[in-house]
Amino acid sequence: MSTVLREAPKSKKPSPFERLRNIGIVAHIDSGKTTITERMLKVSGKIRNLGEVHDGEATMDFMKEERERGITIGSAATHFTWRKHDIQLIDTPGHVDFTAEVERALRVLDGAVLAIDSVAGAQAQSETVNRQLNKYTVPRIVFVNKMDRVGADFKRAVESVNKQLGLDVVPIQLPVGQGGEFCGLIDLIEMQQVKFPDKSDDPSEFEVGSIDKELLEKAKEARHHLLEVLSMHSDELMEQLLEEVEPSVELVRLVVRKATIHDGLVPAMLGSALRNRGVPALLDAVVEYLPNPLDKGAVAGTDPKSGEEVAFEPTPEAPLGAVVFKTVHYSTGDMTFVRLYSGTMVSGKGVYNPRLRRHERIGRLFLVHANSREAVEEAKAGQIVACMGLKESATGDTLCQKDRQIAYGETEFAEPVISVAVEPKSTADRDRLGEILACIAREDPTFHVRTDRETGQTLISGMGELHLEVVVHRLRDEFRIDMLTGKPRVAYRQTLRRAATIEHRHVKQTGGSGQFAVAKIEIEPMEGDGYEFVDDITGGKITREFLQAFSDGISGYLESGGKMGAPIQGVRVRCFDGKMHEVDSSQVAFHACGVGAMREAEEKCGTVILEPIMRVVVTAPEDYLGAVLGDLNSRRASVSQIVDEGGDKQVSARVPLAEISKYATTLRSLTSGRGDYSMEPDGYEPVPRHIAENL
Repeated sequence: MSTVLREAPKSKKPSPFERLRNIGIVAHIDSGKTTITERMLKVSGKIRNLGEVHDGEATMDFMKEERERGITIGSAATHFTWRKHDIQLIDTPGHVDFTAEVERALRVLDGAVLAIDSVAGAQAQSETVNRQLNKYTVPRIVFVNKMDRVGADFKRAVESVNKQLGLDVVPIQLPVGQGGEFCGLIDLIEMQQVKFPDKSDDPSEFEVGSIDKELLEKAKEARHHLLEVLSMHSDELMEQLLEEVEPSVELVRLVVRKATIHDGLVPAMLGSALRNRGVPALLDAVVEYLPNPLDKGAVAGTDPKSGEEVAFEPTPEAPLGAVVFKTVHYSTGDMTFVRLYSGTMVSGKGVYNPRLRRHERIGRLFLVHANSREAVEEAKAGQIVACMGLKESATGDTLCQKDRQIAYGETEFAEPVISVAVEPKSTADRDRLGEILACIAREDPTFHVRTDRETGQTLISGMGELHLEVVVHRLRDEFRIDMLTGKPRVAYRQTLRRAATIEHRHVKQTGGSGQFAVAKIEIEPMEGDGYEFVDDITGGKITREFLQAFSDGISGYLESGGKMGAPIQGVRVRCFDGKMHEVDSSQVAFHACGVGAMREAEEKCGTVILEPIMRVVVTAPEDYLGAVLGDLNSRRASVSQIVDEGGDKQVSARVPLAEISKYATTLRSLTSGRGDYSMEPDGYEPVPRHIAENL
């Protein structure tokens, strides 16, 4: 993006677009995301009474499961006003099992606050959400939270973000005291000190004044470093520094904003959200440094008809361009969350879905605050709204006008890594179960449902044991279906062991019209988890229509998992010869030929069983390090590093998912309750031979 920011004339009144911020709060689990959101709502006057996560009373954690567990499970939207700016905010989960909620939220946001624990620094899930932010090019501010915790270290936390996340982070604040002595902060842009009251946690009760003498030299050094970094993003600032002219606060703010939005700079701030410290300054930074929809510019998509790139200006007058990013099922109908990139959406009017190739009608439009709604007649470019009435539009779909079509592309989600069998206790609930599981699967793209071909059992698959546990609890509490559940099963995969050349003939004559399909292929394993089909047919020996059916037969067999029932991945097929019959060849025949060719290839090439690997980070006191390492080794772990983390030891390892079940209980026992861990998916690897034989 080549947009150049210029300071607006003082007399110019900001447009509604310039006063709009679409932001998200993202972080590793237990870094304080929901608490930060709750304080923002309180400080802005959106809510009167604070609800605490640990008490199960947080406004944004309104699901029963969230309140009972004290964690965020689903992303929740809200909106409020700060300094005459409209802020639309999405609070996201931190647990790896619900990473899809983060993925689809970040796709539609313009900016983000990345919360970091002041003691732990950047953690495993911090890396995951940072990759997601990078994927969608979302500018961010780092907020080092929990500065009042014992062991808090702002400098170390910032360094961990720079090192582990590879970000260009520069502090724009310094702490005054840390841990139990945390009593204020220094604003390096205005060179002022904010002093917090000793006995009050009222966010409005703080004093702004000159910097204490004993802190002044340190603050000057930090500001000098800040200006040096910023000068790399502004010729004007560079010239003033070379001429030893003190730059104005307005210029410094403008350069921070430009560098954050366009150059990847990440301002670092600090505070303690639980004690209401630093949140007003964070909100000021959201307004000052994170982009509005105009800064983001026209979002490019493709014309569904021609495939050419197309983009609509982010204005209400432009053609409609919107993305569906979440669906929530209610007994009265599905509520669909939509981000408008351009145009206007009107209650009661139709919209066009290019994937479905049909119109859908918008019933009602709402602005959402957690689980409450405010009906509106229309929504305009830049807004995030919920609508009722869309019956088939799903996550990742585009909504537009039929005469001016655009498609923004699907949202990609990780594949499930674990499954469990479920069965209703009563036969009366059997039919209802299928309908309800289909609704949950529509809500959650990482939740899959299938029927085991051998046992006839219903298998539900997800991103982890907690993910599936939450689904089962919803079935029992929300839908009143009492369930029997089996043991969790790891979602294994396969890949081919070697390459092969195969000629498969599918020829059947039954008296009437027969089936005739012949194809010659070269098949080989390839890097990655995809399936690639290469058409090398010459002379029209097989038509494109029949080749597509042949390829579909192969991909269907790969997904079904062949003999073992575990999906086969990383396969490249080159079809270089074949035959068809004028009368007996058909799509059905070539589809069956594809299935047969892949079945033959599975026998000839052999397969390697792959298992999901998790990246696990364990933090525990040094006294328990030996016990932790011994236990990890017994779980086939590969330890990559052991580092000091405050007064504890932090162990990073890669562990097969099959070996890490119920690890929380074991770790508590090994460390007398003083150990903690986090984990995230880290790809697939071949299963050792002796374990593969048992499988």
